[in-house]
Amino acid sequence: MTTTKGTATEAAETPEHHEAPDASGRLSLAEILEIFAGGRLPLRFTAYDGSSAGPPDAALGIELKSSRGTTYLATGRGDLGLARAYISGDIDIHGVHPGDPYELLKALADELVFKLPPPRTMANVIRSIGLEHLRPIAPPPQEAPPRWRRVAEGLRHSKSRDAEAIHHHYDVSNTFYEWVLGPSMTYTCACYPDAEASLDEAQENKYRLVFEKLRLEPGDRLLDVGCGWGGMVRYAARRGVRALGVTLSAEQTAWAQQAILDEGLGEFAEVRYGDYRDIAETGFDAVSSIGLLEHIGVRNYASYFTFLQSRLRTGGLLLNHCITRPDNRSEPAAKGFIDRYVFPDGELTGSGRIITEAQDVGLEVVHEENLRPHYAMTLRDWCANLVEHWDEAVAEVGLPTAKVWGLYMAGSRLAFETGGIQLHQVLAVRPDEHGGTGDLPLRPWWRP
Repeated sequence: MTTTKGTATEAAETPEHHEAPDASGRLSLAEILEIFAGGRLPLRFTAYDGSSAGPPDAALGIELKSSRGTTYLATGRGDLGLARAYISGDIDIHGVHPGDPYELLKALADELVFKLPPPRTMANVIRSIGLEHLRPIAPPPQEAPPRWRRVAEGLRHSKSRDAEAIHHHYDVSNTFYEWVLGPSMTYTCACYPDAEASLDEAQENKYRLVFEKLRLEPGDRLLDVGCGWGGMVRYAARRGVRALGVTLSAEQTAWAQQAILDEGLGEFAEVRYGDYRDIAETGFDAVSSIGLLEHIGVRNYASYFTFLQSRLRTGGLLLNHCITRPDNRSEPAAKGFIDRYVFPDGELTGSGRIITEAQDVGLEVVHEENLRPHYAMTLRDWCANLVEHWDEAVAEVGLPTAKVWGLYMAGSRLAFETGGIQLHQVLAVRPDEHGGTGDLPLRPWWRP
C-alpha cells in the first residue's frame, strides 16, 4: 500500500520510499484516509490536494474533488458525510454506474474497517484537516431537516407530519417511478417464483401470494392501506373483489385513479387520497398493508393494529408486509443517510415485536415468513432499470436526486443480502369472542 502526492510515480513498496508529511508536518488527505483505514484500502482514492492512496490498478475508485467535500466528510456522522459529499458532487465514484454503485459499496463493506488512531496522531489529523473544515456547513437541498427540527411540522407520526414524510419520498415524479419500478409500478418487495423470473413476473407473483393468503373471492371487500400506485387494489379488482386503497401521496392517488379508469375497473376499485386512519367503512373481508408499517412508528403499533382490526369483519384476515430488523432489541429509528434523504421518520423493528403487538390487540397470528432474499433481488432489478433510464431520470428529477436513489437502492440491496434488514409477511385473523376463526383450513391454503 502506498500513498503519493501530486503526479509523482508510485513509491516502491519499501518503508524508506513512503513520502513523509510536508515541511509543516501536515498530512495529506490520502494519508489521513490511510490512517483511519489502517493502510487497507480496497479501492483507489484520489484527492484535490494531489494525494492518492490504494492500489493504482484498482477497478473501483473514489475521487474527492473539493474542500467542501472535506468539510462534509469531517462533520457528517456515520454515512451522512459521505452521502452529502457524493450527492453535492464533491465526490465522484469510478468503476460503477451512479444508478447502481453496488459493487463499490460491497467492496467498502467487505474490506474497509475504520479505526480511531492514537490521540497524538488524531491531533495531527485534526490540525492537518484544518479547523475551517470542522465547522458544519449547509447540507445539499435534497436533505430533510434533522428530527429535532421536524417538530415544527407536528409531533412524530401525527397526520400532518406523516403526510410531509410521505410527500418527501413518494411525490418525486410518477414518470421517474415508472422508469425505476417498471410497468407494475410496485414499490415493495417482489416475490420471485424462481431465480430467472423478471421483475414484473415477481411483482405479479407477490400480489398473487397476498391475494391467496387473504382467501379473497369474487364479491369480497378488501381494504389496502398505504396502497401506493394501487397495484394490489387493481390486482384484486380484476378478480371481482371490491377493493379500496388509501395513500397519503397525491401523485400516487392521481396515477392510480387514472390506471383504474384505463383498465375499466371503476366498478370494483377505488384509491383515495388521505390518511388510513380516516377510513370510516368497516366489515371488510380482508385488509392488506404492504409497505406501510415502516412509516407508522413503533409506539403506534397498538393503535395501528387496533384500527385495522376494527375495519375487519369477524373471521377476516389481515396481511402485514414490511421491512424489519433482524432482532427485536435495536433502536427502531433510522439514522444518517436513510433518515435524511430517503425515509424521514421511518422506523423498523423485528418481526417478533410486530407479532407481539398484533397479538396484544386480539388478533390471532396464523403465519409469518421472511422474504429477505427476494428484496435483494427486487432492488437489483430496480437499480438495473435506473441505469437503463439514467439520462431520462436525471433530466426528470435532477442529478442529485437520481444519485440519492442509486445510492439508497444499492445500499439497501447490500443490507438485505447480508441480513442487516429483512422483509416479513405476517398473516393474522380477527377471531370471534369465543376464539373462533371461522372456516380457516387446518394447513396453509396458498401456493408458496
